[in-house]
Amino acid sequence: MPARPLLRPTLIALLVLSLLGALAAVAAVPGQAGAPAPLKITAAGVGQVKVGATWRSLRAKGLVGRMRPGCELAGPGKRSARLRPPLRGGVDLTRRSPRRVRTIAITGGAEARGVGVGSTSAELRAAFPRARFDHGTDEVFEATLVRIPRGDGGPLQFLVSTTTDRVQMIGIPLIPFCE
Repeated sequence: MPARPLLRPTLIALLVLSLLGALAAVAAVPGQAGAPAPLKITAAGVGQVKVGATWRSLRAKGLVGRMRPGCELAGPGKRSARLRPPLRGGVDLTRRSPRRVRTIAITGGAEARGVGVGSTSAELRAAFPRARFDHGTDEVFEATLVRIPRGDGGPLQFLVSTTTDRVQMIGIPLIPFCE
């Protein structure tokens, strides 16, 4: 019968260790463990999508969707393509063959110096101290254009909503307007 008292402390120790292991595993997994880190935006492009890259090479890598008609106001022959996840947005392409990326418009999935879609203008100003805020589009588009000069990490352009004071779009090298 003396084996029984030894069994209880051993069993209790095993239960405590397994409980501690389970708690450590839960604590090690943050709420967004499965979410990928946002891609990095630079003046050259975002992730593997670079300004000047051909549409065919990006399509072969699965980075952009099919080519489709671009802005009607740009005239005939204008083409664009949507970015594939994890990025959201699109690319405008040149008119001549081979079609190359002319501008990139990002609406999610990437950040420039920690500033992405949804960031405030104060966060934008802190990350890019030489940013130039242009309020000429405030009334017409209800958005402020923020230009990042070449010496401060640009050329980049941010579109900040005048109603929410948050970034809505990031353009490399500029925001493409169609309407």
